Amino acid sequence: MRADEVVLWEEVTKSITPLILKNKTATPRSSETTCDKSDRKQHQPKPLILNTPAHVRPANPPFQHGKAPGLDRKTQTRMRRGQVQIDRRLDLHGMTQTGAHRALLNFIEAAYHEGRRSVLVITGKGLTRDGEIGILRRAVPNWLNEAPMNAWIKGFDHAARQHGGEGALYVLIRRKR
Repeated sequence: MRADEVVLWEEVTKSITPLILKNKTATPRSSETTCDKSDRKQHQPKPLILNTPAHVRPANPPFQHGKAPGLDRKTQTRMRRGQVQIDRRLDLHGMTQTGAHRALLNFIEAAYHEGRRSVLVITGKGLTRDGEIGILRRAVPNWLNEAPMNAWIKGFDHAARQHGGEGALYVLIRRKR
């Protein structure tokens, strides 16, 4: 970083209100205006540990289709057979990855806060000419495993044939605490 960039950055950071940290210790700011390679490690920000409630922090390992910790066998069987009552639907057809990710995040968050139990997310089968799986069909399970969405769901699985088969997902939503 150039000296003028460091000065500008320090001016900008003076107006920032820090997040509430779990360990309540703040790193002291350096008054130096230059930064060489040996000092870079000292200026690297430490990862923040937010003081978030336990029910928001993801406690589960990554979800897989039909396999989620805490899902009983009966629920898994009902999902596989399509015997799930669908409370809401989201169709991601024709969306870009960015738009689909934003829509999915808003949809899952709204479903969680509204107390919905199960939702259907339609990705489409999206097979390419080469026979590869479509981008959204591949990306949605990964997005569901990322924070904050993984704190709002219990699990997911491919939908039954009548609801879209492998081109759609049943997503079970956690109860709001």
